[in-house]
Amino acid sequence: MDLRLPGLRGPRRPGRIVSAVAAVVVLAGAGTWTAVASDDDTPAVHRADRVMAVDGVKLDTSYFTAGTGRRPAVLLGHGFGGSKDDVRRQAEKLARDGYAVLTWSARGFGKSTGKIGLNDPKGEVADVSRLIDWLAKQPQVRLDKAGDPRVGVAGASYGGAISLLAAGYDDRVDAIAPAITYWNLADALFPDGVFKKLWAGIFVNTGGGTARFEPALAAMYDRVAESGTPDTAARALLEQRSPSAVADRIKVPTLLIQGQTDSLFTLAQSDEAEKAIRANGAPVDVDWIAGGHDGGDMEGDRVQTRVRAWFDRYLKDDKAADTGPAFRVTRTGGVDSTDGAAQLRGASADSYPGLENGERSFPLTGRREEQSFANPPGAGPPAVSALPGLGGGGLSQLSSLGVGVSLDFPGQYAAFDSAPVTGDLRVTGSPTVTVHVKSTSDTAVLFAKVYDVSAGGSQVLPSQLVTPVRVEGAKAGKDVTVTLPAIDHKVEEGHRLRLVLASTDLGYASPMAPATYTVSMKGDLKVPTAPAVTTAAAPLPSWVWWLPLAGAAIALALLLTARRRTAGPAPDPALAEVPLQITDLSKKYANGDRYSVRDLSFRVEKGQVLGLLGPNGAGKTTTLRMLMGLISPDGGEIRVFGHAIRPGAPVLSRVGSFVEGAGFLPHLSGRENLELYWQATGRPAGDAHLAEALEIAGLGDALARAVRTYSQGMRQRLAIAQAMLGLPDLLILDEPTNGLDPPQIREMREVMIRYAAAGRTVIVSSHLLSEVEQSCTHLVVMDRGRLVQAGPVAEIVGSGDTLLVGIATPVEEPVVEKIAALPGVASAAPTAEGLLVRLDADGSAQRLIAELVRLDVPVQAVGPHRRLEDAFLTLIGGSA
Repeated sequence: MDLRLPGLRGPRRPGRIVSAVAAVVVLAGAGTWTAVASDDDTPAVHRADRVMAVDGVKLDTSYFTAGTGRRPAVLLGHGFGGSKDDVRRQAEKLARDGYAVLTWSARGFGKSTGKIGLNDPKGEVADVSRLIDWLAKQPQVRLDKAGDPRVGVAGASYGGAISLLAAGYDDRVDAIAPAITYWNLADALFPDGVFKKLWAGIFVNTGGGTARFEPALAAMYDRVAESGTPDTAARALLEQRSPSAVADRIKVPTLLIQGQTDSLFTLAQSDEAEKAIRANGAPVDVDWIAGGHDGGDMEGDRVQTRVRAWFDRYLKDDKAADTGPAFRVTRTGGVDSTDGAAQLRGASADSYPGLENGERSFPLTGRREEQSFANPPGAGPPAVSALPGLGGGGLSQLSSLGVGVSLDFPGQYAAFDSAPVTGDLRVTGSPTVTVHVKSTSDTAVLFAKVYDVSAGGSQVLPSQLVTPVRVEGAKAGKDVTVTLPAIDHKVEEGHRLRLVLASTDLGYASPMAPATYTVSMKGDLKVPTAPAVTTAAAPLPSWVWWLPLAGAAIALALLLTARRRTAGPAPDPALAEVPLQITDLSKKYANGDRYSVRDLSFRVEKGQVLGLLGPNGAGKTTTLRMLMGLISPDGGEIRVFGHAIRPGAPVLSRVGSFVEGAGFLPHLSGRENLELYWQATGRPAGDAHLAEALEIAGLGDALARAVRTYSQGMRQRLAIAQAMLGLPDLLILDEPTNGLDPPQIREMREVMIRYAAAGRTVIVSSHLLSEVEQSCTHLVVMDRGRLVQAGPVAEIVGSGDTLLVGIATPVEEPVVEKIAALPGVASAAPTAEGLLVRLDADGSAQRLIAELVRLDVPVQAVGPHRRLEDAFLTLIGGSA
């Protein structure tokens, strides 16, 4: 491809997937405009929500613009199981930065219709081209030529793959920024021919079960899940939907962002993408972030800033835009003693080093030169490496902090150690080793991993990653070269490297028949070090240079008089029986344009079912994440039973949560799934209180059935039962009734009430206001990060003086704004029944009627009206 400036954009071939007539129809009455307020002098963002009919499927979309004139466009995709709402905040930021941004819910997600096709070229990928057709007609969008908008595509996971595929199938795409995604989905789910059963099961469950998928995909999953072995047809089906299928067509500037703590889509996936796209002549930068599908820090603000700079350079043709280094990796180095957060620092190189660079060799020896171990009947109990769906709090990131959470069972693995390393060793890339494998069966499946073993014998599995290896013809013995997972990990001086070859792993399908494996070393362990990648030094404070004596004096004074703070604030005895007290809580994300939570205070007592309400962007999710210790506040504090919350706080063991859909193994029973989850926590079986949790959840005889036979309501109740294991004193539920029908919602309501009846406390965040009104005893209403009102449900529903104004014809938005500004009016919001008006202390119905007549509002009736929905709308001024 002949790249040329500006924008490194080359000549275009005729569009392979661009139709002469755009197959996009905006359904009548489906478009609504909303102005998104801004806290500074930047223009307000306008959002238009539309449902588009695209090739027989209805796609729910939102279009964001700010300011005037034509500008480049950006398509933002969402992750699997999500919707367009997940990327709304990023869309608003990009709109303020001068882009026209279109978000959409993919087929089968959110309010969009159709079957899930896992980015089928004839389905989801074709949809993107239809959306580009629509963008080409918008007056705000910059065009390269008729029908060809200047457009970039970005997204994470599922949305990251669609950005790669869109670039491969539609020549009009000009730049992409995919994150934590796959290059070859078959390699991701069937690595070396081994079925990644746990992640595959989570995929299907997150999508709502096989019935929500295209029939070919549903049949493929059932077939592979039952046999435990992927066949040729299964691989072909997933490869057809993978960016690797169009590797030679992706020729646009690409920013690849991949997660280090990711057993689903490993660093090897972005490595293959980098090689292919660079071979096409396109600019490619690679960024390894600290988080991933297994948890950890997703570095959201930093990543979004880099994506924006990437688009500034290649969509706006801003040659001064700093797109960052060709390669960057985030390294974790210890814990901040003030808040318990992992300390992150970037390392970079002028070129991408790949996964095998600067190799060092380490001879390995075992207790015996040749070691034998068993593949047990039924492949159980399985070894534990990563815990997808169970370790969402970021267990994999603990390895970078020197904490080991993996488990191997004696008699089911072989181990070979290196001598203690001399000097610190930084492993950056994929270690490799050649071993000789023999088996009593013709096929052997091994799971290879390299531990970091301290001088005291404790071992850590970097990023909790393992490589499956299928060996055919193993009866006769075979030499196998194993490529271990790509990592970035520091091995301290005096530590040893330990190669473990295990017969089982929780995340994968192993042969069910018993066998004996025998392995021996056939070469050294080769470890990549990527010497060109250098970590940025922390800047020294200026006083080190010009006030050394003063610095020394301060250090001496601290040594003599100060105590280093190594623990959080002391528990407050007065709050020992209070489940939750939040005081002046604030959080503003780095580079954010406003506070997500600001000066929030409320208290929750035992036995309460508290509903947390607010429109999208109100700060509910941020509040829950701080409450669970996943992120730290910028100000204020959270106390649970008197203990201050911070990441890893021991009191969090008294908190149970259901924040995202739990991943269950569909071919195990409900009881077996719960027992497996509890075993993974490492806590005694007697502490689970399994019987009590199950009685509250009310699943009955269904516990003995395979989860694949469960209805959506039963899956939700099983997930709630999982959150209830250990009978936590404080239970947090985020949208527990999503996807349930009315009878199932009623059952879920009864579950929450029964749980709180024993003196425990439930906090539930939900958009179903009628359900909140029936199940919750107390409410906290938030808007724009602040507390609007808190108190008993009956008090909030009955408070205020709210009138329902019946009108003959709908009132335009400017008139509603005038009504809201009238003396004596606290707020006004249109509803399907008319206009809800909340009066303040100086207002009266008579005065309101007179003003409405003056404004020519066609009033038909005025009367008192109050439900929770009405109270909610009036409290937040209709901003939901």
